Amino acid sequence: MAAKTSREGVEDMPLRRDDIASGKLVLRRRGPTGAVLPNKPRVNIFLDGAVIEHFKAKAGARGDQTLIDETPKQAIQAETSRG
Repeated sequence: MAAKTSREGVEDMPLRRDDIASGKLVLRRRGPTGAVLPNKPRVNIFLDGAVIEHFKAKAGARGDQTLIDETPKQAIQAETSRG
């Protein structure tokens, strides 16, 4: 039996402890249709402490980073719908 040299059938292979330990696994977000969504770029920004505390209190279990990310999107959407 010949060894596989392509990525064909990789999704069907069982997960092994070595796969997890190697750090090669990447979790991908999926949309409602199951399509893989693009990764978000990593950026560093400085925010006022009061802003961070506001979002942490408002977000709860949902996660403050998610809420911080959604807020400018909502502002952009509101701006484009007015324009």
